[in-house]
Amino acid sequence: MDEARARDVLAAADVLPGPARDARLLSLGENAVFAAGDLVVKVGRDPELLERARRELDIALWLAEEGVPAVRAAEPKPRSVLGHPVTVWHRLPDPVRDAEPRDLAELLRVVHALPAPSFSLPPRELLGGVERWLRLAGDAIDPADAAYLRERRDGFAAAAAALTPHLTPGPIHGDALPRNVYVGPDGPVLVDLETFSSDLREHDLVVMALSRDRYGLPAAAYDGFVAAYGWDVREWEGCAVLRGARETASCAWVAQHAGSNPAALVEFERRVGSLRAGDESVRWYSF
Repeated sequence: MDEARARDVLAAADVLPGPARDARLLSLGENAVFAAGDLVVKVGRDPELLERARRELDIALWLAEEGVPAVRAAEPKPRSVLGHPVTVWHRLPDPVRDAEPRDLAELLRVVHALPAPSFSLPPRELLGGVERWLRLAGDAIDPADAAYLRERRDGFAAAAAALTPHLTPGPIHGDALPRNVYVGPDGPVLVDLETFSSDLREHDLVVMALSRDRYGLPAAAYDGFVAAYGWDVREWEGCAVLRGARETASCAWVAQHAGSNPAALVEFERRVGSLRAGDESVRWYSF
C-alpha cells in the first residue's frame, strides 16, 4: 500500500474534519497513519489486519478502564473501507520532550501489574514473522544465511517455551521501546498497542537490555530504566534465551528490505555475521 492508495481509503472513510489530501502523513508501514484536527486515523495495509485492529481497539478501551496512560480510541470498532481496516484515535497534544527509558519503565510497571482482561490476548509470537520476512527477502540474501536464521528460530522457540519466568506472566506491551512512549503535558503515555500480548513479562524488559548491548543505549540510560522498573532482567537465567530470540527476529526483519534497499542488505549482513561469529559486541543500527 502506497501513500496514494492510503489517501484514497482515508477519503472514502470520510472521518476527518477536512479533505483527506490535507491530512498529514505521520508514518507509512503496515499502517498508514494520518493526522488532522484532533484526530489520528490508521489505515491498515490489507484485510488480514482487521482482526488485529479490532483487538487494538479492545485493548485501548481496557487500558482506559484500568486508568493506564495510553492513546485513546475515538471510535470503539474498526471500519472496513475499500478492503482496508480503518481505526480512529484521539490525537495527542504536542510532546514536551522525547521519551526516555525511565518513562517506559514506569509505564511497564503499571502494565505488568494488570490482571488479564475479559477478552483473550495472544501470546507474544516474537519469532512468528521470521519465515515471512525471509521469504520476502528472496534471492537478495544468501540462502545459507536464511537457513541459519531458520535453525536459530527453531532452537530459540523451543528454548523459550521451556523457560521458568521470574515475574508472573500476564499482559505485556510486546514492543517496549521509548519510541512507543509519548510524553505530553500530562506525562508519558503508551502508544502503538498492536503488539499487546499475554506472555512472560520478561519479554518487555529484554528489549531494553538488547538496546544497551546492541544498539548503543548508554549504560546510564539503561541503569535509569532498571531503577525505575525495580529489577534488572539480566539477572534472570532466561535472559540470554529471550535476547537470542529477539536478535533472530530483528535480523530476519531487516532481511525483508534487503532486495529494495542496499543499506538494509548491509545491515542484515552485519547482523547475521555477528550472530554467526557469536560476537555480542558488534553494534547494530536501527532500521
